[in-house]
Amino acid sequence: MTAPWALTAHDVLEELEVPADGLSTAEAEARLASAGPNRLPLPPRDPFFKRLFGHLNDILIYLLLAAAAVKAIMGDWVDFSVILAVAVINTAIGMIQEGRAEKALDAIKGMLSTRAHALRDGTVSDVDAESLVPGDVVKIRPGDRVPADCRLLESANLQVEESALTGESVAAVKDITPVAADASVGDRTSMLFSGTLVVAGTGTAVVTATATNTEIGRIQTMISEAESLETPLARTLGRFGKQLAWLILGMGAFMMLVGWLVHGLAGRELISATIGFAVAAIPEGLPALVTITLALGVQQMAHRRAITRKMAAVETLGSVSTICSDKTGTLTQNEMTVRDVRTRTHDFHVEGGGYAPIGAITLDGAPVDTAAHPDLLAIAEVMGLANDAHIEEIDGRWQLIGEPTEGGVLVLARKAGVTGEGWNRLAEIPFESATKYMATLAQDPSGARHILVKGALDSVAARCTTQAGPHGVEPFDPEFWDQQVVELGSQGLRVLAAARLDVPADTGTLPEGGPTGLTLLGLVGIVDPPRPEAIDAIAEARTAGIAVTMITGDHAGTARAIAHEMGIIDEVEAPALTGAELEAMDDDELAGVVQSVHVYARTSPEHKIRIVRALQSHGEVVAMTGDGVNDAPALTQADVGVAMGIKGTEATKEAADVVLADDNFATIERAVAEGRRIYDNIRKAVLFLLPTNGAQSLVILTAILAGWAVLPLEPVQVLWINMITAVTLSLPLASEPKEPGLMNRPPRDPKEPLISRAFLRRILFVSVLIGAATLLVFWWEYNHGGISLAQAQGTAVTMLALGQLSYLFNCRFLDRSSITWDVLRGNATLWWSAAVLIVLQVGFLYLPFMQDLFRVEGIALREWGLTFGLAVVIFLIVEVAKALGRRNQRRAIRRG
Repeated sequence: MTAPWALTAHDVLEELEVPADGLSTAEAEARLASAGPNRLPLPPRDPFFKRLFGHLNDILIYLLLAAAAVKAIMGDWVDFSVILAVAVINTAIGMIQEGRAEKALDAIKGMLSTRAHALRDGTVSDVDAESLVPGDVVKIRPGDRVPADCRLLESANLQVEESALTGESVAAVKDITPVAADASVGDRTSMLFSGTLVVAGTGTAVVTATATNTEIGRIQTMISEAESLETPLARTLGRFGKQLAWLILGMGAFMMLVGWLVHGLAGRELISATIGFAVAAIPEGLPALVTITLALGVQQMAHRRAITRKMAAVETLGSVSTICSDKTGTLTQNEMTVRDVRTRTHDFHVEGGGYAPIGAITLDGAPVDTAAHPDLLAIAEVMGLANDAHIEEIDGRWQLIGEPTEGGVLVLARKAGVTGEGWNRLAEIPFESATKYMATLAQDPSGARHILVKGALDSVAARCTTQAGPHGVEPFDPEFWDQQVVELGSQGLRVLAAARLDVPADTGTLPEGGPTGLTLLGLVGIVDPPRPEAIDAIAEARTAGIAVTMITGDHAGTARAIAHEMGIIDEVEAPALTGAELEAMDDDELAGVVQSVHVYARTSPEHKIRIVRALQSHGEVVAMTGDGVNDAPALTQADVGVAMGIKGTEATKEAADVVLADDNFATIERAVAEGRRIYDNIRKAVLFLLPTNGAQSLVILTAILAGWAVLPLEPVQVLWINMITAVTLSLPLASEPKEPGLMNRPPRDPKEPLISRAFLRRILFVSVLIGAATLLVFWWEYNHGGISLAQAQGTAVTMLALGQLSYLFNCRFLDRSSITWDVLRGNATLWWSAAVLIVLQVGFLYLPFMQDLFRVEGIALREWGLTFGLAVVIFLIVEVAKALGRRNQRRAIRRG
């Protein structure tokens, strides 16, 4: 049908073919059979086997499984069991950390009303909301949750809380007047939307859409259709895994050809050696290492009030280049606050925020005594007495009972010392959207009576003939007050006017058509104030090279003023796009301007998703923060979705990757810093771990190419050293504190390889260094030490373990020298891990069942001394290489 908000109430009823007494029960049942129940369907979840395959879908896991299968065919069941166990453990870890974002759809379903008051067969009946159909006429009253999308037919002082859907910080005033067909959701004042809450007034409306055809249903559809994106680390590890897999296959094939054609090695021994080489080269401990590092990061973030629902989001936060944030309740406090009071002679500033009646009223920077400024006192009395809101302190927190704007001006009255004590309300005209003012007849403590009026300036001014001036009452000057409204509006403030009329002591009622002949007292400017900590966090984010973009349902002027105050934009005239302007753009046009625009106003859920996708088309890593269900689709689409934990809806929390337990935007900045630290530590751990694999594979490769009759390492021994070094020695690096200047560098490029050329050179160098030491120890001990093959192999494994332990100290500081006392301090986990490694290695060498399982024998003190001495030499040689690298880097900078 034609946009119902653009039609008159009569035309909507005609289009829906609704009689005056509502639908009959028979007609409603017929329409229900056609339209279906008014509920949101949940899409089926992927079956277990599909999710399992998703975690097995890794080329390095495929190589491990292939190696295990060959070992099974050869009858080497011990090797088969150990290799298979590694693959199963890694898959199980992946399954455990799997996110549950599909619960967002359950949470949205929970927002829907369960009952409704529908006009059926000429009688208002209480019916199940799921039975509503287009054409049903429903009654709405305060406290109701709107059961479906409806077009208003009648309304009386109707106000609806729509912030979860539109982002608006105050309740929307509703009436039956049609609006433009292209009006955004927040401007469709003749419509009620499913899942929103009626806070004041009553109304009658006709249902125009149910289930998935409602605005909230469209949001559900967008959540389910939002693309699932790989994290930067997943992409990086995926590329690295494929490159490593092809290298392993190529080198394995080359090794087999040389062993067979050049050295004439037997098939079984050659196959076993090739499997040993592959197992040595595959960093099977890497997935566990990454998982452990991320898990530790999750714990650290929880201590900082950021609850991580998906572990991968911890690392992705470190790559964030743009934070898109909702305004209401995220950047601002969602508590209306008076900032400015304008009279004919003074401009007062009001300090403090929220609903706590704490904060000075100042004039030219100095606190004022309200009693000395009767113009200020008069406005405070109107705002506090022509008011139906209440504030009270509960558990140390001031809370509002009533409408937010009324709460804001009530707090102004309390700050000015107006409590209402001794005053008596005799009559009132409640606020209505048609009149846009509220009037009360009140008696003061002396017995005098006054009419007090507050409301929109245009409505109040039309009833004024005079104004309060510096020397008493003077003729009304509309141009002066219009200019004040423009100035306040440019600061993002909403404006209310206050007026007053003294009446005879025997007056007992208010005029039927409303009061006239009023004296205008002045204006108040109201704002949903920014969070102070959010302002600091935005400044820190911009220092770190992270752009902050505000996406809100508010009007462009208000959004731009708030964005400028918060430091999101440098000039208040900076470009801002509205929802209507976004509608006129195609995706390519939006992508062309999206990186230069940081304020979006009057937006819908579709607009938010389009903005996020446009940023992602430029390679940006986007974090989206929000608290309303209207934010949920964009949170799902973003690389990292961040929800507010206190004021956020359940739908938003379930769609998010991270939930801020304190609703503090500053927490997101700390979470980004934590993400960067974690990625640094993953790089350190990879730089530490890969030389183990490199050294082991070089040992086996060199032995085959040289035609050695025995191998220095067995495949199960390779798995042992891989797992114990990954699980023990990598842990200290996961706990390393952040590097100095971490948040002064720009976000890393998601396309940047995990291993840079400099890192690759160091990995190759250390692999050769540790591999050469291991080959030397094995060759010397087996040929000249007078020990058995099992002991020589045990010595080789010990050399690898101690070589890795010494290299761990090199990796604590990637560039600066590790020959410092600092390398021994600041990370107690390092010493515990070293102790565990030694204990495990001793058990490996001397426990009988371990000797049988891994085919080794214990070694003497001589072998321990030899391997320890070579480990110290490895540490010193790596430090010399690091020093040469620093010198070359300084030379390159000077030449540049």
